[in-house]
Amino acid sequence: MDPDFLPDAIDLDRPNIARIYDWALGGSANWAIDRQYGEQAVQAFPLAKALARGNRDFLGRAVRYCLAEGITQFLDLGSGIPTAGNVHEVADDYADDSRCVYVDHEPVAVAHGRMLLEEAGDPERHAVLHADLRDAEEVWEAALATGVLDPDRPICLLTVAVLHFLPDVTGVRQAIRDYRTLLAPGSAYVLSHATESGVEGEELEQIRKLVKLSERSSSPAVSRSLDEIAAFFGTFDVVEPGIVPVGEWRPEPGAATVRLASVVGGVGRKPGGRNDDAGPRSA
Repeated sequence: MDPDFLPDAIDLDRPNIARIYDWALGGSANWAIDRQYGEQAVQAFPLAKALARGNRDFLGRAVRYCLAEGITQFLDLGSGIPTAGNVHEVADDYADDSRCVYVDHEPVAVAHGRMLLEEAGDPERHAVLHADLRDAEEVWEAALATGVLDPDRPICLLTVAVLHFLPDVTGVRQAIRDYRTLLAPGSAYVLSHATESGVEGEELEQIRKLVKLSERSSSPAVSRSLDEIAAFFGTFDVVEPGIVPVGEWRPEPGAATVRLASVVGGVGRKPGGRNDDAGPRSA
């Protein structure tokens, strides 16, 4: 990373999750402290890089599912540092009128996102916000102020590999509920999350070590049960195959998949005319 690129208020005293994830995916927007932490994470959880890639692949498949369903607008919360396979890159390959707003509170992620989109040269269809996803109304208003998103049409909301860095005490559940309420009928919600539910043996031992190691980072991780993860969908209809390990969510024929149970993902759809005040249900 070029030191001249350093945004204001960046914290280089502790490893940062967005930069570590960038490192795991082979990116360059990270520093020595992030790489050192990443290597330690791989020692604790040898398949960490493969799981990061599996999570990224899930993101791509979920975006393509939404596009196939006619959803061309995306609001990516906790989007992280842009690497290959960003939401707008995947979407643009399938719909040249797709639109995406990225949201992150990490200065490097935001700066890189803006630089990437400047190079793309299409500000009417893409934007990056520096904001905390827990401030749902503020984020929503700022996203609409960009002119990129039409709130009267379905939008795909994404929280991919981010909620497990936000414990319930932070108000994250109410924030996601607020977003669900704001979305138009027919919208989608894409989620992936770390869990210990259904994880056994060596993988369970490794994921617990990884959670413990995360206490040294700027964003300690929290593992939720499958029921706790499912609750984020509210009354959205969870599409088949449900909330499953990310490698098992609609894998593409012949593609290599990561067979790990410790990160699950799913996609929900918002039905029309129903209040968002009940629990999740499958569809």
